[in-house]
Amino acid sequence: MLNIIGHKNIFLGISAVLITVAVVAVVLFGFRQGIDFAGGTLWQFRIANNAPATDDVESFFTSNLNTNEAFVTYDPANNSFIARLPAVSEADHQKLLGALKGKYASFDEAGFQSIGPSVGNELRKKAVIAIILVIIGISLYVAFAFRKVFQPVSSWTYGFITLLTLFHDVAIPAGMLALLGHYAQIEIDGNFVVALLVVMGFSVHDTIVVFDRIRENLLLDRGKTAFAELVNLSVNQTMARSINTSLTLILVLLAIYFAGPPSLHYFVLTLLVGVTTGIYSSIFVASPLLVLWQGRKK
Repeated sequence: MLNIIGHKNIFLGISAVLITVAVVAVVLFGFRQGIDFAGGTLWQFRIANNAPATDDVESFFTSNLNTNEAFVTYDPANNSFIARLPAVSEADHQKLLGALKGKYASFDEAGFQSIGPSVGNELRKKAVIAIILVIIGISLYVAFAFRKVFQPVSSWTYGFITLLTLFHDVAIPAGMLALLGHYAQIEIDGNFVVALLVVMGFSVHDTIVVFDRIRENLLLDRGKTAFAELVNLSVNQTMARSINTSLTLILVLLAIYFAGPPSLHYFVLTLLVGVTTGIYSSIFVASPLLVLWQGRKK
């Protein structure tokens, strides 16, 4: 049996370093926001014959729109260009469309999406509110579910520690995307919020499994065993289930990451990092924090 609680300072120290790096990255760099949040235009198109260089297409937009905020990338998997531009009205869209068709005979529009700054700002606010409400709601639910457990820690302690582990599992992938946004120009969009919500749901599932086993053992033991030993026993009893359940999801995500469309790469990467940190937190963070809280109270 692994002595996880006995080495809790090591595991908690690793988490503290990762969270510190993530928080510093978010504070220093922030997020490079996509058009979902910042507003703007996302235009996808194909040029089948004699496809030009991305710099040539980018210079076309900068000259016609009189802006330096035009970024064009090429997706070889779909043989298409993706242009990220400032907000473009429908009238300007039609003018640019005509000009592109005149310049490139094989031009074919695949998709056009334009969001105004006010809409993007509203979506950003709603995304932040959604994440906060989910975190609070899950914590309250855990506290209610463990309301009959009073010794040696109260039900609210389970809810509060669940809140800390959720922050742990959200902060690390968020910090990763802040670093990618700064160094690799990766933008976040609505998929980023969806990924974080999925990570929170999966993480709390694993944490509740461990906490539920602790509750069962507390009721069966009736105070005969030291709390730290009982928690360590509970974690070891549920570790195989947590790892096996999460490993199946990780294998699926890896398959999607390497074989799926490039547009989903960073969405899947966020899930991979979040699910992995969720496994770690449910085993090596949540239960040691419970023991530390009980020791402080004692």
